[in-house]
Amino acid sequence: MSESGGREVAGARYTRGMTGLVPYLFFPGNAAEALNFYRTVFGGELVLYTYADAQRTDGPQDAIGHGMLQGAVELFAADAGPDDDAVHIVGASFSLLGTAEPEVLHEWFAKLSDGGTAIDPLQQRPWGDFDGQVTDRYGIRWLIGYQA
Repeated sequence: MSESGGREVAGARYTRGMTGLVPYLFFPGNAAEALNFYRTVFGGELVLYTYADAQRTDGPQDAIGHGMLQGAVELFAADAGPDDDAVHIVGASFSLLGTAEPEVLHEWFAKLSDGGTAIDPLQQRPWGDFDGQVTDRYGIRWLIGYQA
């Protein structure tokens, strides 16, 4: 650990209080709606900054320039600017394996399925663990599970 409270792992320096990988999603004009939905699913604190707050002039002033959901699940999002592509994820999923108690994971799965599609129900597998996959109403695919 360094004098500043950080630590070095495999050559990378980490500062206390920083998290790991946090997805940053660009939505096609509905970032506030999406982040509010995710807050109803995962809980946590939601902070939204508009284009006006960030003094951006490249889009509607009430568009979301930066939003953060902070809690058990962390997400960043914004409304896509004119030079940004809106989120469209293919061949990947957000993995929430063992990130909460089983009953909480089942609740998250059910809430993400509302308006979305349960691709593979959250169920016990032959090897004893539980998992399932769902694509939510915003097209984001989630893998949710836990060890038995």
